[in-house]
Amino acid sequence: MNALAIYRLPTVLALSLALSACTLGPDYQRPDLPTPAQFKQIEGWTLATPSDALERGAWWELYGDDELNALVARLNISNQNLAASEAQYRQARALVRGARAAFYPSLSAGAGVTRSGQGTGSQSSGSSSADFSSSSGVSNSYEASLNAAWELDIWGKLRRSLESSDASFQASAADLAALKLSLQAELVQTYLQLRVLDDQQRLLDATVAAYARSLRLTENQYNAGIVPKSDVSQALTQLKSTQAQAIDLTWQRAQLEHAIAVLVGVPPSELSIASRELLPTLPQIPVALPSQLLERRPDVAAAERRVIAANAEIGVAEAAWYPDLSISASGGYRGSSFADWVNLPNRFWSLGPQLALTLFDGGARTAELERSEAFYDQTVAQYRQAVLDSFREVEDYLVQLRVLEQEAVVQQDALEAARESLRLIQNQYQAGTVDFNSVVNVQATALSNERTNLTLLGSRLTASVQLIAALGGGWQAADAPIAQPQP
Repeated sequence: MNALAIYRLPTVLALSLALSACTLGPDYQRPDLPTPAQFKQIEGWTLATPSDALERGAWWELYGDDELNALVARLNISNQNLAASEAQYRQARALVRGARAAFYPSLSAGAGVTRSGQGTGSQSSGSSSADFSSSSGVSNSYEASLNAAWELDIWGKLRRSLESSDASFQASAADLAALKLSLQAELVQTYLQLRVLDDQQRLLDATVAAYARSLRLTENQYNAGIVPKSDVSQALTQLKSTQAQAIDLTWQRAQLEHAIAVLVGVPPSELSIASRELLPTLPQIPVALPSQLLERRPDVAAAERRVIAANAEIGVAEAAWYPDLSISASGGYRGSSFADWVNLPNRFWSLGPQLALTLFDGGARTAELERSEAFYDQTVAQYRQAVLDSFREVEDYLVQLRVLEQEAVVQQDALEAARESLRLIQNQYQAGTVDFNSVVNVQATALSNERTNLTLLGSRLTASVQLIAALGGGWQAADAPIAQPQP
């Protein structure tokens, strides 16, 4: 390396570093969003105390069911869809490391031996036949070298590329959180439906026992000549019909249990959930403000981070219009003899910057820039749509819960009236003032109201889970990985 090259190298590096402060492309700004001041359906909603009940993350604990908590813990560890998404998240993390590596010089080494030969021939004149003489030479070449290359990020292409990879990585983290929230909500809803079915099963079993007693009483009265044969037939029909309804719940419960098994990552044959009498509690759910909803929902966060990534890609496309500056250096030994291969006369080296600029590409760079800008517009529209959908879902479940609560109050009144009517009609039948057909009708009405009451409770429990999921569950934007400082 001559003295002039050594003298100029720091100057080139200093100039390159100064130019590297330039970063092409627009800096990210959050798109304008239609964010309401409050939810339309929030009026009359009772907030829970304490209001930070969802911030602990384990939102399913609001239902006060230890078995449910254990199942969700198993899902978080063993669900295969979640495992696949986690692997995709790790891929995105590796891409960030790859993008970060482009800021540093690359260094490679090589060693090799080459054997080559060359032959020549000449023809002598003065003879009827051609006389040829030939000679050949064979040589060996030994080489060992060390090569370095460094692309200087003058126009910010590498920084924009890293910014895009960082944003995509964070979007993958939010996607993972969104999938986990969706699977957790599916598990909780399925478990709650199973528990409501257990209560319906107990109701039908108790009703079957009551109808069996009623059938025996009617048969005794028939045998005593008090009631006609038709009363016995009606009592038997009512009993068998209710037994069929009770049997029908068996396969429904089995399917829910199978779904839970798959969600926690085991075959259906390996999971059994015992029936029990205690139903999970219906929680009061703290509702986030509309502005907080954008930070709490992982799908909204993922959509915004894809906007950030697309915005950075515009800078990468713009940088393609400017020259790339790289510095390369190589050095080593090259000789024809292995014995004196590594010595001073056989040393070689090279060092120098290289400036590369595409002069004509048939409009490829223009097309790529237009594609990047159009893709950014697409992600902005998708982000805004995700925000609109999130507000719609919250409003839907708020009004559903509110209406279901009002319906439950009226249904409870109807159930109490049906129970009182059944008590009165049974007394009248025993006194002989009404026929058995009247009893059957009232019993059917009472059973229908009992089942409707349980179905309504199941709907309220399901809607509460859906509202929690629509509010982002226990996920917060702070849970996602933060982009590392750029070099």
